[in-house]
Amino acid sequence: MKQYIGAIDQGTTSTRFIIFDKQGTIISTGRKEHDQICKKPGWVEHDPVQIWENTKLVINQGLETAGIRGNDLAAIGVTNQRETVLAWDRHTGKPYFNAIVWQCTRTHDICDKLIKDEGQDRFKQKTGLPVATYFSGPKIKWLMDNIPAVKKGVNKGNVLFGTMDTWIIWNLTGGPDSGIHVTDVTNASRTMLMDLETLEWDENILSVFEIPIHTLPKIVPSSDDKAYGTTKKEGPFEAALPIGGALGDQQAALFGQTCFEPGEAKNTYGTGCFFLFNTGETIEFSDHGLLTTLGYKIGSQKACYALEGSIAYAGALVQWIRDNLGLVKNASDIEDLARTVEDNGDVYCVPAFSGLFAPYWRSDARGVIAGLTQFANKGHLARAVIESTAFQTKDIVDAVKKDFKKTIDLKHLKVDGGMVTNQLLMQFQADILDVEVIRPKIAETTALGAAYAAGLAVGFWSSQKDLKKNWAVHSKFYPAKDEAWRKKHYSGWQKAVQRTFNWTSHHA
Repeated sequence: MKQYIGAIDQGTTSTRFIIFDKQGTIISTGRKEHDQICKKPGWVEHDPVQIWENTKLVINQGLETAGIRGNDLAAIGVTNQRETVLAWDRHTGKPYFNAIVWQCTRTHDICDKLIKDEGQDRFKQKTGLPVATYFSGPKIKWLMDNIPAVKKGVNKGNVLFGTMDTWIIWNLTGGPDSGIHVTDVTNASRTMLMDLETLEWDENILSVFEIPIHTLPKIVPSSDDKAYGTTKKEGPFEAALPIGGALGDQQAALFGQTCFEPGEAKNTYGTGCFFLFNTGETIEFSDHGLLTTLGYKIGSQKACYALEGSIAYAGALVQWIRDNLGLVKNASDIEDLARTVEDNGDVYCVPAFSGLFAPYWRSDARGVIAGLTQFANKGHLARAVIESTAFQTKDIVDAVKKDFKKTIDLKHLKVDGGMVTNQLLMQFQADILDVEVIRPKIAETTALGAAYAAGLAVGFWSSQKDLKKNWAVHSKFYPAKDEAWRKKHYSGWQKAVQRTFNWTSHHA
């Protein structure tokens, strides 16, 4: 039997290919960053052709580093940045325009009109989502309204829309010749176009956006041995491999952390920061700014749902400090700089670069650095940058507690993502939440979740119980501060957040 599973992790800042063995151990990794294209304030785009070329490159890197061939893999899984969407020609495979990234706020006018007509929660009972620039549906509408070739192509039946999972899978399975046009339920649940109960595109919502259903991918389970097809021998794997599954990156991390039971939660610290709370087979709605979303769907099993708190800028804030301000040479240097001071010096940084996501949902917000005095130096700013991610997580955990005041007692928080190697952040997170923070042995749980979904589909792993056995603790962080300390620091954060509101005239 084949010994490995491959996972393509198409993220916001880079694309990676990671090979895992049966124990969930990483065998090799390939990685390549792509350009962040910002033509106007609040606009963010990616070049989908560059991303596809990078995908092929990192697959080759991963296979070469492992010293294996494509045929040595049992299956391929795909995980991706969610909500980022593009349009391409089904006959040529060429994109009509750059992919519009999940962080992008260009759809604020579309969202403002939708809210003005019937309110921010007009689609919430169907989709679990508020009307916001974050989601894919308004982005598709923007492409049709603003790119003449897209509108013309839609009318001719030439246009395919899709999120990055759809784009990658379509290309892997043959592109214009035989490409399979699908998306999984987790990615579809982030478009603002899918009915949470039926797991199908909602025709009434599509009519509001004027999106023809034939332009959209077929919605399939997150793990399925038939739905995704096989890779082409002419492609980067040089083999016909089953694509066994796909999940949006945050749901993939939930799956990779083996949070299979209602009440289990994980927090991923990547480009953004995302808290997911498993609600089982029950669709729960939040009264405190959280999103209702699909957790995953394995084959013919019933769908698992989740509540989510989404933060737009976490690791991306560190990148901004590095690239735009030149405060550090490498992102990893931020911790050493922050340790040159004892505390934040009453400096707070709120990265509302494209508005604030959960639990506020304010696209009129913009970033601030607050509390500056002559005493403040770059060490205080570095510490404020690190702490902002922990404060934003506390905003979300508090919202979950308000929604589930009788049924949730968060004893610990499972964490993953690139930022969890930052010891200062992890300790501050434990302190500000007053809960134990647990870092797993394998921190790359996003790619691991995609590998698990693919492996389950082809029998590489026999059940979710098998996956539970792979999960192990790397380290734990225990809270070491008192309630007075927490109140003082969180109060400063809340004041800083208030200063971000009403910066622009757009509020979606």
